[in-house]
Amino acid sequence: MADGTEDPAVFTSTTLPSDPRLLPTVTNAYLGTRVYRDILHVNGVYNGAVGDTHRADVPSPVNVRMTVPGVDSLAETFSLDTRMGTFSHVLQSADYAATHQLYAHHSLIHLMAFSITIRRSARTARPVTVQLQTPFVPKSQDLDLNQGPDFQGAHYIYGRTLVPEVEGGPRPTIHMLWTPVPQTLTLRGEEQERSWQFLTAVAESEEEAKRSYSEGLSLAATRSLHPSHAQAWAALWRGCSVDVDGPLALRQALRGCLFYLLSSVPPCGGPVLRFQGISPGGLSNGTRGEDYWGHIFWDQDTWMFPNILLFYPEAARAILEYRIRTLAGALHNAREQGYQGAKFPWESAATGREVCPEEIYGAQEIHITGDVLMAFEQYYCTTQDQKLFWEDGGWELVGAVAQYWCSRMVWSEEEQCYHIRGVMPPDEYHHHVDNSAYTNAVAQRSLNFAADVARDFSIPVPEEWVDCAQKVKVPFDAEKKYHPEYDGYSPGEPVKQADVVLLGFPLMYPMSPEVRRKDLEMYEPVTELDGPAMSWSMFAVGWLELKEVQRAQSQLSKCFSNITEPFKIWVENSDGSGAVNFLTGMGGFLQAVLFGYTGFRITRSSLRFDPALPDNINKLKVNGVSYLGNKLKFTITKERIRIKVTEFPRDPPASPLEAVLEESGQRLPLREGQSLSFPTAAGWIQRSPNETF
Repeated sequence: MADGTEDPAVFTSTTLPSDPRLLPTVTNAYLGTRVYRDILHVNGVYNGAVGDTHRADVPSPVNVRMTVPGVDSLAETFSLDTRMGTFSHVLQSADYAATHQLYAHHSLIHLMAFSITIRRSARTARPVTVQLQTPFVPKSQDLDLNQGPDFQGAHYIYGRTLVPEVEGGPRPTIHMLWTPVPQTLTLRGEEQERSWQFLTAVAESEEEAKRSYSEGLSLAATRSLHPSHAQAWAALWRGCSVDVDGPLALRQALRGCLFYLLSSVPPCGGPVLRFQGISPGGLSNGTRGEDYWGHIFWDQDTWMFPNILLFYPEAARAILEYRIRTLAGALHNAREQGYQGAKFPWESAATGREVCPEEIYGAQEIHITGDVLMAFEQYYCTTQDQKLFWEDGGWELVGAVAQYWCSRMVWSEEEQCYHIRGVMPPDEYHHHVDNSAYTNAVAQRSLNFAADVARDFSIPVPEEWVDCAQKVKVPFDAEKKYHPEYDGYSPGEPVKQADVVLLGFPLMYPMSPEVRRKDLEMYEPVTELDGPAMSWSMFAVGWLELKEVQRAQSQLSKCFSNITEPFKIWVENSDGSGAVNFLTGMGGFLQAVLFGYTGFRITRSSLRFDPALPDNINKLKVNGVSYLGNKLKFTITKERIRIKVTEFPRDPPASPLEAVLEESGQRLPLREGQSLSFPTAAGWIQRSPNETF
């Protein structure tokens, strides 16, 4: 799928960006940093009380810069290889190459490592010396650090966070071991090549830190440390990919988005991890005053989650488990505001209590509670994982959210419907409004889903849930055939970001194509051009639904102003302000392709497809789509769709599937290892009623 000769999976440059925020991130599910940054962060480790809570800064031993002083003729390159999750810095002369590689080990999640390799390229016997510059100081503004005894050649520090999130709450302890970094390394005259390995192990127990460091040393001794990391990434990419026969810039953008998102989730089949969610800027960011302080928003559940679910339901489950573990905090939030059930915080950290520094958002941007439950619904429909709901706390969360929405609604005698008053919609330019179309629609969806799950488990459905779902007001202007953003919205009022257009997707709120078009036409020209990066992706999805592919492309192309070079780091706003490594924008962009170009829609009984490809894309390949335990590969052109079942697990057995073509009703069995091909048109994948394993 080539467009030119450049590799879309490797981002290379001879210079670094002048803004250090735009350097690539090096993360796994547990540890994260930015290249050449003096701090790293740990999954779920925050310091500070409530509105001051932020990711705790841990001093980073891997912040090392390689130089060769006194030599002017060196060629210098920096690259991020997304295939292997590795950042490299190479200094090349006529006689030798010095390579610095840095990575957060994908499967050994408590390890970060870097190596220095010097290799001769000419027959000389002169020693080659590189300098290693590191500003490392074992101090932190967030941790009370103490020095412990060295362990297997590593230095050791440990300490607790200074201030708990809530009074009397836990203060996590960090244990860190690292290989001391010398000022210089020398390839001796008789040596052709030599490598040096430097490890950093971080954990919340001394035992785990030492175990991880020892395992890293053993692998390094057999030259298997980086290969084991690269193999973990290779296995990940074998299980999921999206690529187009189209412009290189699009291919690079897709690769970068998926790489940074996958860097943030637990490895499949890896160690058990109490995953603590994904913040807008990821683990590499989130110190005090930066990137929303590492808090978890709807960004995770609405913008990132669907992409993760499509490829890796196990990682998606870990995100939902984070919400289940913080249910007690959500119950507290509702009680504090005088409501029943569970109100998830606008900004969440370790406990699920509201940690937003500004009260107005926590009090009014309540659509987050419905956003959380929509992620649970998508997971339930895609996996039919009843254990999560019946045994692992999911049902308690679902019921508590339904209870919250019912307590939040008030009956309007005048309009004979339920209102939700005094809210801030996704469009944060407006607050304390009544009947936000998006908020009320997502509340309705929450209640309908709760009722569906109750019926599946033969639990009586409270009449209140059904009544509130049926009678909640979702504003609609019958004359203009569009949805006002809230009661009293005047057409033409500026909008910060995608709001009403989200009714069509991801909410799939019932409406005619005419109304869908009117909503897009009404809000597209008044949405802030320099606003958050994910907005235009959702306009693109809307136009793709209506088969206006070039209009969709014009919206999606706006996203490229948020992608920075050379490492494809996204900024929240196109003027460079806001969060960096903006995973939210990346998630929206991926959805525009994974749910827009394909037309994928997750419904209660099927995975629908209805492709629409723009003129400059000849083919779309999506490999590793997970549905009811199966793995599917879709190859889509303007003329044909090809679907192949690439994995059909037998323990436990996956559900046999079939494809159904919408227009003809033709049903085509999907069997493991076989490809199914038919003219490009709408249809869906469903469990086959006629086959058993």
